[in-house]
Amino acid sequence: MTTAMGAVLAGIFGTIIGSFLNVVAYRLPRKESLSHPPSRCPSCGAPVKPYDNIPVISWLLLRGRCRNCEAPISWRYPLVEAGTGILCALVVVAKGADEDAIVGLVLVLLLVPITLIDLEYQIIPNRITYPGVAVGIVIVALTDSRSLPENLIAAAIAGGFLFIAWFLRPGGMGLGDVKLAFMLGVYLGRAVAPAMFVALISGSLIGAIIMARYGAAKGRKMKIPFGPYLALGGLVGLFFGDAMVDWYLDSFT
Repeated sequence: MTTAMGAVLAGIFGTIIGSFLNVVAYRLPRKESLSHPPSRCPSCGAPVKPYDNIPVISWLLLRGRCRNCEAPISWRYPLVEAGTGILCALVVVAKGADEDAIVGLVLVLLLVPITLIDLEYQIIPNRITYPGVAVGIVIVALTDSRSLPENLIAAAIAGGFLFIAWFLRPGGMGLGDVKLAFMLGVYLGRAVAPAMFVALISGSLIGAIIMARYGAAKGRKMKIPFGPYLALGGLVGLFFGDAMVDWYLDSFT
């Protein structure tokens, strides 16, 4: 299979899975079943017909409204579907249409609901990170077993770094962030270093902007979820991390 064809298929797959990730992000924090009842309108409760549940396309055809009650349907749903598809396609473009792309595809599908949930509820569910760590270890063991020790060490360092930050200042971040950093290390290996750097820099920059806007006293009291910044760093690490590490080693060693 060519890389172009693989990217197209990954994009379609990602868009379809993105529809399910919307369900995960909506129901998981509410402790609802992910399978029952079937998709329904949040306004009137009417079940969504199969022909109205085609990712992105159905939303466009319905002009962002429920067919039954005409209540508006959030733009977030098609955006998540399209964004997941684009990210999956980019993984194949970057890694090739072979087993090297599997780790990246799974990581993307984990980071999408984590980001959505943390943005809305400021939690990172163990029901995502724990299975994510286990699946990541299995995938790395099957696809690149020689890298598994390095990845586990990277996971311990990344998670340990944030654990120390949490321990010294418990209100600064949650243990969910620590577990997410550990998960990133499992998938990224040494590339977790630039991922953590990007997360810390972007989070600090947004924090500085908030304090400049609302004042230091008020800004420090505002809770800012760190998971989305870790997810951003994870994507940077996935696509550019190895090249960044190689550049650093070549330049400074």
